[in-house]
Amino acid sequence: MKPNNAALDFTGIALLIILCASWGMNQVAIKIAIQGVSPILQAGIRSMGATVLVLIWMKLRRIPVLAKDTTLWWGIGVGFLFSAEFVLIYWGLEFTNASRAVIFLNTSPFAVALGAFIFIPGEKLNRIQISGLSLAFVGIMVAFNESLNLPTRQMLIGDIMLTIAAVIWGATTVIIKAGPLAAIAPSKTLLYQLAVSALVLPVASLAFGEPGILKLTPLVVGSLFYQTVWVAFITYIAWFWLIRNYAVSRLASFTFLTPIFGVIAGAIFLNEPITRYLVCALLLVGTGIYLVNRR
Repeated sequence: MKPNNAALDFTGIALLIILCASWGMNQVAIKIAIQGVSPILQAGIRSMGATVLVLIWMKLRRIPVLAKDTTLWWGIGVGFLFSAEFVLIYWGLEFTNASRAVIFLNTSPFAVALGAFIFIPGEKLNRIQISGLSLAFVGIMVAFNESLNLPTRQMLIGDIMLTIAAVIWGATTVIIKAGPLAAIAPSKTLLYQLAVSALVLPVASLAFGEPGILKLTPLVVGSLFYQTVWVAFITYIAWFWLIRNYAVSRLASFTFLTPIFGVIAGAIFLNEPITRYLVCALLLVGTGIYLVNRR
């Protein structure tokens, strides 16, 4: 494992770009699958399927599932945080619009930077790097500028929920890096989150009165397959490997790319418009990421 303040190399950067593009595409996959499956239940199905895949992976790699490594309660804890994050995101979207949600959810890197500064020895950002984070966040605000209108009371409720979800996302990243979960296989860390959320999210779907499964067309099934196999299984294992091996505050800056890739994917697959604001946002986010990660 690399030291806590390890700078990103070419492998880390390339992998992060692939992950962010995949997660941006996942936004489109969720929109497509909503035609046949309710959103929280989608997340639950994704977690259940990916749990099975991770167990098979660990069996093939001979990674012990039940090893006594003192991580059980840590794993259950981050699993509940992972579940709470998704519940707050989908619940918050009932009160506010999606473009506002993107802005507030992307305050997560600031929570990561603060948590890393407090809890992870040797990992902190200097003024230029903090400026880079702020610049990348401004890029997100530019990309979704039309949503920056005066909020109603209902929107404020949703905004608060999305902000809490962002803090939980950041806290989960810091807990994994700072605690004993950083010393175990990335697949086992992922298994904790998936297994707990596989139990919690379907129950949350029932509690929120979601209609559940409406129709399973080939397109909906394909979307669920993408979310389960590629996103929740492959990219999440890669993400936890990155957390284990690189500075989390540097990793978090790249997550600003995810909504940008989501807008691009929406334009390609859903015929959504690309505006001049997106080009400006890409420049701002790219510059911000460079400032955070320059040697």
